[in-house]
Amino acid sequence: MQPARLAPLPQTAHPRGETLAWSAILAASRLARSGPLPPRTTAFAAAAAGLRPVDLDSRDALLRWCPGDGWAAAPGCPAGVRDLLDLYLPILPQETRPTLTVGHLGQSLDGYIATSRGDSCFVTGPANILHLHRMRALCDAVLVGAETVAADDPQLTTRLVPGDSPVRVVLDPSRRLGVDRRVFGDGAAPTLVVCEDGLTGSGRHGQADVIGAPVLDGRLELRLLLAQLHRRGLRRVFIEGGGIAVSAFLRAGLLDRLQVTVAPLLIGEGRRGVTLPATRSLGDCMRPPCRIFRMGEDILFDCEPRRIRREGEWDCEAPITRVR
Repeated sequence: MQPARLAPLPQTAHPRGETLAWSAILAASRLARSGPLPPRTTAFAAAAAGLRPVDLDSRDALLRWCPGDGWAAAPGCPAGVRDLLDLYLPILPQETRPTLTVGHLGQSLDGYIATSRGDSCFVTGPANILHLHRMRALCDAVLVGAETVAADDPQLTTRLVPGDSPVRVVLDPSRRLGVDRRVFGDGAAPTLVVCEDGLTGSGRHGQADVIGAPVLDGRLELRLLLAQLHRRGLRRVFIEGGGIAVSAFLRAGLLDRLQVTVAPLLIGEGRRGVTLPATRSLGDCMRPPCRIFRMGEDILFDCEPRRIRREGEWDCEAPITRVR
């Protein structure tokens, strides 16, 4: 088991390295999507057109592709660049994992994603907002619930970073959202509204397409919905919020990764982030393995909910580390 690691993201300390790393990540993403990837372990260096193959021991090597294991930072990669690569390379398409579903929440120290009135702009700082735009650029679709669209009126684009905007997916089972929300009228990216079967009407909502999905006990069947999105070629899905949507996918066992960014903020009372059914004892609680990254003032926990960590697997030897 890999221990949790606390790594500073190079937002300010290594701006040139950050630009280089992000360009390489985007190039690797394009290469992985277009395929096929090399049949043997291959090292890549940054190039004007994206990436170029180099010898495995080349000093210019920035990242490696290994069949079966996927993408990883090259051994000689500079530390600041490596942190960025380590965070984002697991999001890229892998031969052994054709689909990926990632959830993200930004919350306060006391576990809230918004005030009681729904004010959430912004709980986390600029570094995590930039992270959200990067995640959108690496995924085929960004998905949010109707509450998020109603409260925040988000654009869900990649306007802060290089990279294409994903398809925007809005879960609105009862079709309660008006067409005045920006995602339905700005034309910035293809948009889907997901509602209950039988409520699709004309199939359009502003500039968005409307698709139906089965509902069970008043809730969308998320497993079937993901299968629909996959059939449309949307194989890497980023669940950006809010707490209701992320919690629903987590409860259904559909999240491959759960990212929770904690900001040094105390809200006092508000809207909860992750909400799960009560458990009888701590031994029954989810304790997934995670990696830990610092993002400016915030801390991001990058967890793998499908890999539940047991007591004997805890990293008890990790030293106390001060990061500021």
